[in-house]
Amino acid sequence: MTPTNGRPPAGDAAGGGQAGAGGGTVEERPTIVDSPADGQPGNESEAGPGPAQRDTVAAVVRQWRAVHPGLDTGPMEVIGRINRCAALLQQAEDAPLRRAGLSRPEFDLLGALRRTGHELTPGELARETFSSGAAVTKRLKHLTERGLVERRGDTRDRRVAHLRLTDTGRDLVDGILPEQLSYETAVLSVLTPEGQGELATLLADLLSGLEGRMGPLRA
Repeated sequence: MTPTNGRPPAGDAAGGGQAGAGGGTVEERPTIVDSPADGQPGNESEAGPGPAQRDTVAAVVRQWRAVHPGLDTGPMEVIGRINRCAALLQQAEDAPLRRAGLSRPEFDLLGALRRTGHELTPGELARETFSSGAAVTKRLKHLTERGLVERRGDTRDRRVAHLRLTDTGRDLVDGILPEQLSYETAVLSVLTPEGQGELATLLADLLSGLEGRMGPLRA
């Protein structure tokens, strides 16, 4: 599951925690709701509400059900939770990428240069990271100023630039990747290994379907 800055750039936030399908921004809703709205049936068992009934998206869904009881709010329960999880991971103060002053999209650029093992043009980086050209240009400017990436002009076409990691950039990627993976392992520890595998498969199916129908996201 990205980067950076002590505070990530507003343009790199992952979805802002929206509930989806008109569900509103999650941060604007109550963070904990112990029981359904008055007069609304709850899904809780006698043993008490499960995790799916006490997270912030569940509160949003209950509110929409009270307003529009005839609508199927099921999609909100999926899209809203994906957006909320992405936003929380981006905002985590203890994430290694945040401590390194990187946003997830910035680290993805560095990672693309490291894992491919050769120079890339800005256009190739955009394709590798599913980003827009404008976003790549902005991120490369920041990474170049930090001395993590350097550019070389094309000998045949001065309009073309070739990007590569500096020694400092390569050392940063190699040093932070194990730490970031350990952090993400800890984040996912709330799920069993089997649950993680099932979730990965479901998300892969969803992503494959979306990319086939809508094309890669250009952030």
